[in-house]
Amino acid sequence: MSGRIRVHAWNATPLGPIESWPASLRSLLDTLLDAPLPMCVLWGETGVQLYNDAHGALIGDRHPAALGAPVAITWEAVWPELIAGQTGDRSQPCLLRHHRLPEDSATDRPATWVDLALSPIRDGQTVGGQLLCLRHSEEEALRRSEAEIRMITDALPVLIGYVDRDERYRFNNRHYEKWFGQTPEFLYGKHLTEVIGEQAYNVRRPQIKDALAGKEVLFEASMPHRDGQLRQASMHYLPRRDGEGQVLGFFVLAQDVTERWRAEQSLRELNETLEMRVQERTEALAEVYERLVTEMASREQAQEALRQAQKMEAVGQLTGGIAHDFNNMLTGIIGGLDLIQRYNRSGRHGETQRFIDAAVSSANRAAALTHRLLAFARRQPLNLKRVDLNTLVESMRDLMVRTLGSHILVDALLEPDLWPASSDENQLESALLNLVINARDAMPDGGSLYIATANVQLQRQAEIGELAPGRYVSLSVIDSGCGMTPKVLAAAFEPFFTTKPIGQGTGLGLSMIYGFARQTGGHVQIRSEPGNGTEVTLYLPAHHDAPLPPAAAVSDERVPQALQGETVLVVEDDPAVRLLVMDVLGMLGYHALEAAEGNAAVKILESNERIDLLISDVGLPGMNGRQLADIARQQRPGLKVLFMTGYAEQAASSGFLDTGMDMVSKPFSIDHLANRVRDMLTSDW
Repeated sequence: MSGRIRVHAWNATPLGPIESWPASLRSLLDTLLDAPLPMCVLWGETGVQLYNDAHGALIGDRHPAALGAPVAITWEAVWPELIAGQTGDRSQPCLLRHHRLPEDSATDRPATWVDLALSPIRDGQTVGGQLLCLRHSEEEALRRSEAEIRMITDALPVLIGYVDRDERYRFNNRHYEKWFGQTPEFLYGKHLTEVIGEQAYNVRRPQIKDALAGKEVLFEASMPHRDGQLRQASMHYLPRRDGEGQVLGFFVLAQDVTERWRAEQSLRELNETLEMRVQERTEALAEVYERLVTEMASREQAQEALRQAQKMEAVGQLTGGIAHDFNNMLTGIIGGLDLIQRYNRSGRHGETQRFIDAAVSSANRAAALTHRLLAFARRQPLNLKRVDLNTLVESMRDLMVRTLGSHILVDALLEPDLWPASSDENQLESALLNLVINARDAMPDGGSLYIATANVQLQRQAEIGELAPGRYVSLSVIDSGCGMTPKVLAAAFEPFFTTKPIGQGTGLGLSMIYGFARQTGGHVQIRSEPGNGTEVTLYLPAHHDAPLPPAAAVSDERVPQALQGETVLVVEDDPAVRLLVMDVLGMLGYHALEAAEGNAAVKILESNERIDLLISDVGLPGMNGRQLADIARQQRPGLKVLFMTGYAEQAASSGFLDTGMDMVSKPFSIDHLANRVRDMLTSDW
C-alpha cells in the first residue's frame, strides 16, 4: 500500500496500523483506491469512513475531518433516509436518488446533485458497507450554463420556473419578481403553496398531479398579482425526465393574458345580450302568431302580418350569424386599439399605423353591415330627391370599371329622354355598386356587363310585382355570368342567403336593395338562367316636380373650410359624438356652440347669438330633433337644419325633411360631414 492515502490517511484512522486490519478490508481498499468514482468504505458498527481522492473532492471542506469519522456524523442530513429501507443488521442495499450537495466555498465546488448507493460488506456477517456516489453530469452542465440560461429566460415576457418532485421551486426567472414581488433567490426551495397560496394550489392540484405523472398540461387560471389584482394567465406544465425516462419535476410557463381575457369577456357579454334580444324577439313573435288565429279581420292585413312575422323569425334564427360578423369586427377594433396603446406606451409610434388601418377597416365594415340591416328592414332614413339616373350612371362609370377589372367589358344602354326618378341618390349609388360587384363575382373568367335605363308606363295594378299603375324609371344591370339555378333564384332576396364562401359575403346585398326599392315605392325583379347570365332591374317612381337644379360647384379643397367664420349650433346627447362634431367644426374654422338636449338648445336659440346652421341628432331625449327644428324656425325663420341619425323611426318615413333641411347617417367620415356642412351653408334653398 504505497498510495498517498495509504501512507498518511488510512494509518490515521482509529482502526490502528494497516497490518492489523482484516484481509477483507485490505483487499477492498485496493479496489477503493483504484476506483475513478467517488467511493467510501464504512467499517464496523459505527460505520467508520475510508474513502478515495474522488470522494474527498466531492465532500469538499469536510475532508479530511470526515476520514475515520462515523458516517452518521458526516452524512447526518441523509443517513436516516439512506438506511430507512434496511433491516436491523444492515444486510440490504439502499439507493437515495437526486440528493443535493451544497456548494463548497473552500474548494470552489458548485452545488451538485448525486445518487447515493449503499451496499453491505460481508465477512461471514455484515461488517460494513460500501457507499458509492454518482454525480449527475447533466445537472452540473446545467449549472455551469445557468448564467446564460437565466439571461435568456429573464428576457422572455413569460414566467418560467422549475418545480421538482417535492413540488418545490428549483429555478425561477426574474418575471416572478415582477408578478409576485419575490426574487428567484427567495423562491428557491419554496413549496408551491408558499408562492401561489393554499387556495390556488388546491384548485391546480389535478394539473400538478398530471405533470408529475409525466403529462404535458395546458390550462388557464387566475393568479394573484403584487398590485393586489387577479390576473388571468395561460399556464403550461412541461414534465422533465432523466436519461431513464423518470420524471424529475416539471417546468412552469405562464403568460399574462388578462387583456385578451377581458376583451373575450366583453364579447361574451355582447353575445349574451344578443341572445337575450333574440329570445325577446322570439317571444314577441309568438305573441304575433297568437294575435293572428283572434285580431286580424282582412286577408290583406293577415298576409302583411305573416310576412313581417316570417321576417322576424328569419332575423331571430340568423342573429347568430350577425353576432359572428360583429364579433369579428369588434375583435379587429378592440385588438387594434389595445396594440396601439401598448405600442404608444413603449414609444413605438411609427408602428401603429397598420393597426389604425385595421381598426378603421373593421369599423367601416360594421357600419356597412348596420346600413344593410336597416335597409333590409326598410328603416334606413331616405332623402328622396329628384335624381337623373343617366347622370348617376355616367358619374360612376370609372368606379365601376375599376371595380370590375380589365377582363370585363362595360357598356351603357341609356334612354335619351329618361324621366327623372324619385330616390335617395346615396342609397341608389350603393345599390348599383352592389349589383356591379355581384355581377363581377359571377364572371371570374371575364365577360360583358351592361347598365341600362328606360321609361316604364304601367297601365294596370300588379303588372310588375305590387306596383300601382303610373310612371316609373328602370335601372338594369345585365351580366353574361354563370347565372342562377331556380332554387338559388327563389332565395335570392332572402336575408343572409349567399352562395359565396364563408367570410366573403353577408347575404344582405340583394335584401338591402329590395328593402331600399320598396321603401322608395318601387320594386326589384331578377331574370336568370344557369349559363345565360343574370339581369337585375330596379323600378323607381318617376319624379313629377320641376326640372333638375344645376349641379353645385365642387370645391377644389378635400375638406372645405369655413368661409366667414359661420356659427353652428350642435345638439347631440352622446358626449363622444358631440365632441367629435365640435372638434371637426373648430378645425374647419367654424364658431361652434353645443347643447346636450333640446331644452338647452332652445335657450341658445332664444339668445342673441348668431346661428347660421343647426346640426341636431334626430333621436334626442325628450324633445326630438324635428320638434327642435320647428321651434328653432319659430325663433329664426329660414334657419338651415342638418339632421344626424344612426336610426330613428320617424326619420325613416318620407316627408320628414322640409325645405332647407338635410340628413347625414351615422357613422360618417370627417370629410363627408365637412362637405355636407359646406353644402348646407352655400346652397340657395
